[in-house]
Amino acid sequence: MSIESTPTPAGSYRVARVVGDLVLTAGMTPRAADGALVAAGRLGEGITDADGGRLAALATERALDAARSALSADRVLDEVVSLTVFVAAAPDYTAHSRIADAASAVVSERMPGTTLPVRAAVGVASLPGGAPVEVQLTATHRQAPAGASAQ
Repeated sequence: MSIESTPTPAGSYRVARVVGDLVLTAGMTPRAADGALVAAGRLGEGITDADGGRLAALATERALDAARSALSADRVLDEVVSLTVFVAAAPDYTAHSRIADAASAVVSERMPGTTLPVRAAVGVASLPGGAPVEVQLTATHRQAPAGASAQ
């Protein structure tokens, strides 16, 4: 599901930034390669849990792509240490963690063998552009192995 390209900021900010041994990303929403929002709405009001999970997975892939784009060619992501999943939801919606589980699954799939990150699932009334989910992550990075291409 990854778009395999560097996300483009939708405003005056960077999509990712390296600070010491950390890579921090901006919040990523589920967007297609052309930058169009894949879906709009809120969980519990037109967006199903299954769709919310798929959208959280796409947003997480975009966040990982953004993190990788901030690294020099001789660096690779080591592990994701923190993951925040914002869920735009109806007032009575309570399955935020189920949506965030889809984001955690992407980290596990794309970075096998690493420890799962700490995570927060945060319910909000709305997100930029009407997005149903937004994912922000913090990762560590390291020297790429000799002869290996960057992630």
